[in-house]
Amino acid sequence: MSILAGFMVPHPPMIVPAVGKGSEAQISETTLAYERVAEEIAALAPDTIIITSPHSVMYADYFHISPGRGAKGSFRQFRAPEIAFSERYDRELTDLLCALAEAEKLPAGTLGERDPALDHGTMVPLWFLRNKYAGGKLVRVGLSGLPLTEHYRLGQLLARAVETLGRRAVLIASGDLSHKLQSYGPYGFAAEGPEYDRRIMEVCGRAAFGELFDFDEHFCEKAAECGHRSFVILAGAFDGLRVRAQVLSHQDVTGVGYGICSFHPEGPDPDRHFLEQYRERTERECREKAEKSDPWVRLARAAVEAWVLRRERLSVPEGLPPELTERRAGAFVSLHRNGRLRGCIGTIIATCGSVAEEILQNAVSACARDPRFPPVEPEELAGLEISVDVLGTPEPIESPEELDVKRYGVIVSCGGKRGLLLPKLEGVDSVAEQLRIARQKGGIGENEPYTLERFEVVRHF
Repeated sequence: MSILAGFMVPHPPMIVPAVGKGSEAQISETTLAYERVAEEIAALAPDTIIITSPHSVMYADYFHISPGRGAKGSFRQFRAPEIAFSERYDRELTDLLCALAEAEKLPAGTLGERDPALDHGTMVPLWFLRNKYAGGKLVRVGLSGLPLTEHYRLGQLLARAVETLGRRAVLIASGDLSHKLQSYGPYGFAAEGPEYDRRIMEVCGRAAFGELFDFDEHFCEKAAECGHRSFVILAGAFDGLRVRAQVLSHQDVTGVGYGICSFHPEGPDPDRHFLEQYRERTERECREKAEKSDPWVRLARAAVEAWVLRRERLSVPEGLPPELTERRAGAFVSLHRNGRLRGCIGTIIATCGSVAEEILQNAVSACARDPRFPPVEPEELAGLEISVDVLGTPEPIESPEELDVKRYGVIVSCGGKRGLLLPKLEGVDSVAEQLRIARQKGGIGENEPYTLERFEVVRHF
């Protein structure tokens, strides 16, 4: 049995009258839609209620699934301790989900619980639901800093676990929309905020789940969205199914977006395997890009593939342009996958006899020795995007006013500590941000004295 229905809901504590103390009247449209969701779930009478919450335990590289027999929680931190919950967990479903994740090499499980208490991203939906329906055990799932593709895979495994056990289950994707919709809101205004809300409601209103992958990470950060990863897990739970979607409400009166949609599966649809389609598309785009790439990038790709597939280090091949074989310079090799950094290693000044040797050396380090990432696996190669930055000679400067994030990279030095940041990086829009990241990479405190150097690069795609 597949998941009976899914629901996209927000979690503002103020919507609970004991917390809002009258302010909840501002979002009465959201309240009415939430009550409708609770009524729909009560009519379905599920055995299990799965809630994905941004405010449960969250790790950068791991999905935390709440362990144990159950958990309690209250709105004490919102000055309403009388609103309390005691929920039982569906341990059998949780155990199977963890086993499936291990078999599929998806980093998910019950390890690393920091606080067993129910979070408000879980309790707000429960407040509406328990007013209408007392049955059903809970499965509580946290989000992660992993790519959207991994969140979709988790949704697929949730659906498989539910089907294997024959559970009657519903999935509630808890998450607010943008937090930057109004200048008077608690987080201020950003142009990306209203654009995010418009796009997400339009996409979810059509159940066009494949388009959830097209929300750029930096765009989402600037919009300060909360629930996108929750919504992607929900999308994965309906992979390969035709879905009837309905927008129940969308409000923006507090500076934060609250959207509610319902999703009901209506049978198999072979055209709705969105993760498979996304992978095929990105791999095709990477192949096309690789075919058009210049000798610098082709050399880096050959080095990466030789190491990942055969643990072989390449020698400089014949027929390269003189700029690669006769010049010495520092070079960085950067790897991206699914729009996210997958590895980046480089040298500030030349350490080898030629740029070609520098690229061969740093390409292997980028795919195998970047301490921030595990080594690249063979199955990742088809979707890997590679770029090469060849550095000009660094020159000392006296002031940040001599920097330009689009033109110059920066080296920040303090004693033996040194941090470097390349120019023209997506999401780095100001010199202040460039310096902050470079200091952070070098372990240089904000109040420590430092010297600056700048350099230009030639970027090869």
